[in-house]
Amino acid sequence: MYQDVMIAGFGGQGVLLAGKLLAYAGMLEGKHVTWFPSYGAEIRGGTANCTVIISSDEIGSPVVQSPSAMLIFNEASFKKFEKRIRPGGQLFLNTSLVQEPSTRSDITRIELKANDIAGDLGDTRISNMVMLGAFLKKTNVVALESVITALKQVLPARRHSLIPLNEKALKCGAEVCSSPAQ
Repeated sequence: MYQDVMIAGFGGQGVLLAGKLLAYAGMLEGKHVTWFPSYGAEIRGGTANCTVIISSDEIGSPVVQSPSAMLIFNEASFKKFEKRIRPGGQLFLNTSLVQEPSTRSDITRIELKANDIAGDLGDTRISNMVMLGAFLKKTNVVALESVITALKQVLPARRHSLIPLNEKALKCGAEVCSSPAQ
């Protein structure tokens, strides 16, 4: 088993947290993982992305040039990274913020109005968990329960009151992604 993914958006969208949770969940399941963050100097509002690799075998390098999956949270990241997805890959797209059509016919485009869904749940800041839930449902790379356990270990104690809302967003993303009319 080998899964690589790039998660991209702007600082403040929880891009790095989503990647860290995914990597931590892989570790909890005894898999080999890498988490490779990258962000602009401005942090909040600037560009942010990370790559995560989860594998049953050792990983030679954390660098991913052409990921097999990508979670894109905003328009600027879509324009910058869409071309890098490996042919046959999956593009998870937050269509609350990205309306531009894809130029690729060789990838699967999974669209979610993540900000809208998160807003309906009570807080647009959990759109990252909606996207991550959808990714987990489509790839089965790690169990949703492992990510929920990771939340309890990755989030600082002062943020533990947000765990139920994050859990709800993860489950909602998985649910929306499994419905026929995404």
